[in-house]
Amino acid sequence: MTILVTGGAGFIGSNFVYHMLGKYSDYKILCVDCLTYAGNMSTLAEAMKNPNFKFFKTNICDRKAIYEIFETEKPDVVVNFAAESHVDRSIDNPEVFLQTNILGTQVLMDACRKYGITRYHQVSTDEVYGDLPLDRPDLFFTEETPIHTSSPYSASKASADLLVQAYNRTFGLPVTISRCSNNYGSYHFPEKLIPLMIVNALNDKPLPVYGEGLNVRDWLYVEDHCKAIDLIIHKGHVGEVYNIGGHNEMRNIDIVKIICKALDKPESLITYVTDRKGHDMRYAIDPTKIHDELGWLPETKFADGIQKTIQWYLDNKGWWETIISGEYQNYYEKMYGNR
Repeated sequence: MTILVTGGAGFIGSNFVYHMLGKYSDYKILCVDCLTYAGNMSTLAEAMKNPNFKFFKTNICDRKAIYEIFETEKPDVVVNFAAESHVDRSIDNPEVFLQTNILGTQVLMDACRKYGITRYHQVSTDEVYGDLPLDRPDLFFTEETPIHTSSPYSASKASADLLVQAYNRTFGLPVTISRCSNNYGSYHFPEKLIPLMIVNALNDKPLPVYGEGLNVRDWLYVEDHCKAIDLIIHKGHVGEVYNIGGHNEMRNIDIVKIICKALDKPESLITYVTDRKGHDMRYAIDPTKIHDELGWLPETKFADGIQKTIQWYLDNKGWWETIISGEYQNYYEKMYGNR
């Protein structure tokens, strides 16, 4: 089988590439990534040594280039991780999110229709559901929860989901969609909460926390997420949406304190900054459907996963030091410098 993975040089996509290469020695894995700020070829250094792996530096919005890849490589399955994914960046510049997350998805599905595939899988997010109140811990997102977006990012992902479902209903394209909770783990770009706090703490820099840090997220270890997608593309039912959650709800401030303790850093590094516009309060996923239909459950408890993640950043300083010395530093100052 040949699997085309878009956004494979990013955080979750690269972890999925390694999962698939490690599990299926007879699969060919194609990776498409345009290597924006969050795409990093050093992330794929080990994959590049594998004869079953092939990389294409291509933007999913480039129809001609995508069609050429389909025509020559003939993928059986497409897994679309490629997306602009940072909420703050979407507030600062919505247009690029609409282009990549919606129009790029259309190009991929048009290629799938033209050249034929057995499955197109769209990797989405629980953010399409909006948020849940902090005082109702009994409420969870299910696949039937209405879409209610809060940011240009989540709106672009919801739009893509609807487009994927439309291609299934109109053209009979064999699709599946997964909506996951917040991921954490290795190769996570250091603009997101957990890697940002680890990197800043290691450098004895302020730890910027939005508002009072009371926002709650359901944290999913990235390797558990990859296993879920693996199951969906092989056994998931065409046309279905599957929620993938970690059953690990944590307040942002508590995560920051866990990181401080693990790295033996003082909590005085914590700095509260002006809250994000339209900041969702709580995300929580009910993964009953994927468990009942496919037998998936998250395997990694947060207490274990966060320690493994912290250790990865300690062991791979060269990876993230290169990142934070470049363009990202200008962005960081813009986001947190005056808040």
